[in-house]
Amino acid sequence: MSAVAVVVFPGSNCEHDVVRALRGLGGDARLVWHGDESLGDASAVVLPGGFAHGDYLRPGAIARFSPIMAAVAEFAAGGGPVVGICNGFQVLTEAGLLPGALRRNTGLRFVCETVTCTVVSSRSVLTSGVAPGTRLALPINHGEGNFTCDPATLAELESSGQVVLRYEGNPNGSVAAVAGVANAQGNVVGLMPHPERASAGLLGSDDGLDLLRSLLDSAADGALSGRSRGAAAR
Repeated sequence: MSAVAVVVFPGSNCEHDVVRALRGLGGDARLVWHGDESLGDASAVVLPGGFAHGDYLRPGAIARFSPIMAAVAEFAAGGGPVVGICNGFQVLTEAGLLPGALRRNTGLRFVCETVTCTVVSSRSVLTSGVAPGTRLALPINHGEGNFTCDPATLAELESSGQVVLRYEGNPNGSVAAVAGVANAQGNVVGLMPHPERASAGLLGSDDGLDLLRSLLDSAADGALSGRSRGAAAR
């Protein structure tokens, strides 16, 4: 069974939801403290939602300096599957593991609702098992989820299949309605919607299970090969 390290920062509040959802799919999910320097024998990593370090300065800006992030960066560089959900997405952009940035929602309003997202690309460890065009009902819960990047970066993301999820209706003003992106290799993914909350009937949808199942499959592939192959080999 592949182990998934779920990193806990001071202020994280979705870590137990992630653990429960992954264990419900047969995964071996384990909490890892942000002050640790090792991921142990993990075959995948999840940075969960919440308010890391109280989101002081700006979301994710302090968490990027946590000791565990050096191990996360090394794991990602080796092709290991890494997923950042909501605040975890913000941490990944601040750490330079994903392109772009997250800023205040359009209208400066906090949004908390279930939205429809479309899978744009299956070239990532989170969407490899979901066909492009699939519509998913996923909860969002954020005040700074407005994804932004310059036009050249957006064009590259679109052309290379790195935009993996797109909102229908664009609730936060993200450029091109982007809800989730991957790195060029497809093994690091960030998304603002919460797949762990769309599982086991929570909040009326099980659609998040398809995404989490893809992550576990990617982790299993990496465990068997000794190194995650990511989406580039898919």
